[in-house]
Amino acid sequence: MLTKYRKYDKLIAGILAGFISPLIWFYLLLSVFGALEDHGVIPDTSVLGDFRERTCFLVAICLNIAVLQIFRIRYMYRAMQGVVFPTIALVAYWIYRFGASVL
Repeated sequence: MLTKYRKYDKLIAGILAGFISPLIWFYLLLSVFGALEDHGVIPDTSVLGDFRERTCFLVAICLNIAVLQIFRIRYMYRAMQGVVFPTIALVAYWIYRFGASVL
């Protein structure tokens, strides 16, 4: 199906979106937690040392589903395929970085 987004339906567009979106979400979530700590809404200490960072990173990776949904609605199937590669790479990095503390 031809859409006005067809020129952006490229594998590289999906790869870039798949890397940039989780990074934006990760830093956004960390800054929200930081603001909540500063205002005294949540305590400064957590149960585990890297719990907040680990959880924010995992949620940011999962929010790639929103990017996939946007591409699906716009019939950008090549870009959808591109999002899969960075998602898998980020999950592998998450397991490498935080896997020992989870298991």
